[in-house]
Amino acid sequence: MLKNIPILIVEPEEPGESRLLKFLSTRTAASLHHAKNPTEAMSVINESSTLKILITDLFPPGKDGLKLIQEGCGKIPAMVPVAIMPPGNREYIVEALQSGVYFYVNTPLDCQEVIEVVKNAVEYQKLLASSLEHTPKPRKSDGFEGIIGQSPAMQELFSIIRNVTANNHGNVLLRGESGTGKELAAQAIHKMSPERSRHNFVPVNCAAIPDDLLESELFGYEKGAFTGANRSKKGRLEHADKGTLFLDEIGDMKPNMQAKLLRVLQEQEFEPIGSVKTREIDIRVIAATNRNLDEAVREGTFREDLYYRLSVIPVTIPPLRERPEDIDPLVETFLLMFNRGRQMPIDGFTQNAMDALRAYHWPGNVRELQNLVQRICILHSGNTVGIDALPKRFSELKPHDRETGPESGFADDAAGPATANHTPEAPDTDGTPIDFHQMTYEFENRLILQALYNTNWNKKEAARLLNMKRTTLLEKIKKRNLDRQDVA
Repeated sequence: MLKNIPILIVEPEEPGESRLLKFLSTRTAASLHHAKNPTEAMSVINESSTLKILITDLFPPGKDGLKLIQEGCGKIPAMVPVAIMPPGNREYIVEALQSGVYFYVNTPLDCQEVIEVVKNAVEYQKLLASSLEHTPKPRKSDGFEGIIGQSPAMQELFSIIRNVTANNHGNVLLRGESGTGKELAAQAIHKMSPERSRHNFVPVNCAAIPDDLLESELFGYEKGAFTGANRSKKGRLEHADKGTLFLDEIGDMKPNMQAKLLRVLQEQEFEPIGSVKTREIDIRVIAATNRNLDEAVREGTFREDLYYRLSVIPVTIPPLRERPEDIDPLVETFLLMFNRGRQMPIDGFTQNAMDALRAYHWPGNVRELQNLVQRICILHSGNTVGIDALPKRFSELKPHDRETGPESGFADDAAGPATANHTPEAPDTDGTPIDFHQMTYEFENRLILQALYNTNWNKKEAARLLNMKRTTLLEKIKKRNLDRQDVA
């Protein structure tokens, strides 16, 4: 059944040390690929559009595996992810399901169980690929290297990016609130740079990596450099050589690392930890922040010399509330993205619902809108989304409320960035406490119904898609009254 099925396995072990890779290669005729981390995995995904199954470790504590799943399936929509989960962690399972995972296996791995799960994933992949063949694709005119925007503000941004990529040199500082799409802009700059695009785009989240690990992640280390360094490791600086290093949340970098990064930018060279040999590199650094670095410089928490090294080309990403005309194409794109696999795709939003979306001030920006559309595609059972299907805060808005939303927090380049004063994105709780177990219960119901849809109510096949025993599925359907009349 798995003959010639292209499968990518992402785990930190070397290929020769991977028990999973060895088992699958000796027990199946699948076409196997291996990557040691999400960065290597994205390189494989970018080079092979025929991958059908992605088996990935979550790479905690940063959970880069979930980000890989979202980005990888964005590149190859018909690829089905299988997550390798730490045992007994309900939070991981819920977050993985929300990230698009339908199949998972717990550690320690039972390789025979992995084969059964992969077989189920292959069956689901066939259904998914068939569904996508009949799903209209987003219009090319709606996007610019993956960035959606038709407003004058976004057209100006696209023009700036084109000018930046006409030259392969010059560091870029992307400023903007959380959720505006700074990493997408960084990827666009990389992909459109003629020489850089042939090499790696290496992202580093400075806020997500602990301070004591950031140096070794960036610079790498030699064998024996410190306790536990049993082998040499190439750092992300070296991995980005001739390509692009993307430093997200640069405002959270500690002063000692700022000094070391400054030397790299000045000299285009570095030494791995434990090495006395200098290595030359050729990289473009794209940094991103939602903080006011001018203010941080005045307060002494960010080096002024590093700030000017990074902001050779400052670019500001406009918040969503300043470009409400982009909400329509964004909703259209997200519906196409999250409709996949639904037996009854959502056709769109009513006029009243769209008016409410345009009136909202979007503190979480594009990411908040994407999360809202994803939630509706999971929980909504109708063909059209009315205003009553939106969270309560939308139905209480009036069109003029858009004008009273929070300011962007970023001034023009001449004045320098103003203090970012935006509200963090919040869950849709309508002011009431979150009932974790109830939300999980409802989400599980939706997954069961979706599996039943996809299999034309064949409970045996639905159980296989859900990686669940048929008797367990039948019991859940009975206890939760998930019969045909609930699917409207």
